[in-house]
Amino acid sequence: MATSAHLIVGAGLVGSTTARQLAERGEQVRIVSRSGRGPEHPRIERFAADAVDADRLSELADGATAIYNCLNPAYHRWLSDWPPMADALLTAAERSGAPLVVTGCLYGYGEVTGAMTEQTPLGATHPKLKVRADMWRAALAAQRAGRIRAVTEVRGSDYLQAQSIFSFLLGKPLLAGRRAFVPGPLDVPHTWTSINDMAAMLITAATDQRAWNRAWHVPSAAPLTIRELATRFTEVVGAPAPKLTTIPGPVFRAAGLLSAMLREFQTTAYQFDRPFVMDSTAATETFGLRHQPLDKSLRETAALLGGLPAATTRRPAAV
Repeated sequence: MATSAHLIVGAGLVGSTTARQLAERGEQVRIVSRSGRGPEHPRIERFAADAVDADRLSELADGATAIYNCLNPAYHRWLSDWPPMADALLTAAERSGAPLVVTGCLYGYGEVTGAMTEQTPLGATHPKLKVRADMWRAALAAQRAGRIRAVTEVRGSDYLQAQSIFSFLLGKPLLAGRRAFVPGPLDVPHTWTSINDMAAMLITAATDQRAWNRAWHVPSAAPLTIRELATRFTEVVGAPAPKLTTIPGPVFRAAGLLSAMLREFQTTAYQFDRPFVMDSTAATETFGLRHQPLDKSLRETAALLGGLPAATTRRPAAV
């Protein structure tokens, strides 16, 4: 299977969006998921494979322009699922000679003070956060040892157009005109990343050799507090003004006993207790990339969550 194509492993929103962007640019794409699902497009081939099957991934990577790790196992399975998946992708990159591009996040930095840049130390100590930092260290060590041609990690903050903390805690209730309960302060600045911007940065990192063998932050909109983001969201989609309530700590911890997502969120609650700001100046200045307009990202988020708000009283969208 030596035909040149981009191999995307993972058919979630990041993988599917990256596949579509590549296909729309005229590139050939192979997208891999356990079920064989993926976007329908003449330039996209869909394959079923297990992400821990190094032999199958190596076969699919034969002749690949680049390999994209767009996997995202369930949070509660990170410690068990990430290491074998990462190892299989490193093996595929080694055997094929294709550069490896990893969809990363900010968890590896751990608790920080000040804005995060790509030079911020990967200081996470919690096992579930440290596993992401360890994956990057192992990939970079493999490249430096000559095992793989090139590796790059693209790091974004919390996604907007995805099943994320924003959509789960804010988007759904606000679209329905209901009160949103938030497990953290309402007025702390936080960086939010568009799925489309993540895909664009992944493609740049794969195809521009200036990006190789280091990490990059995704160009993202200016930080917004939860209150500011909720207000902007309701204005853009024409929903009623947001009603927000902070969940007291003890209640939040008790809710984690009933909700797996809330239980896992407790591990990263520090990201909302203090400013959590990502600096993406390096990518903007090096590649000339600009983030997608925030209002467009919020409209796309609303569409993914079911479209127009359920309430009948709507305000005009902000200009």
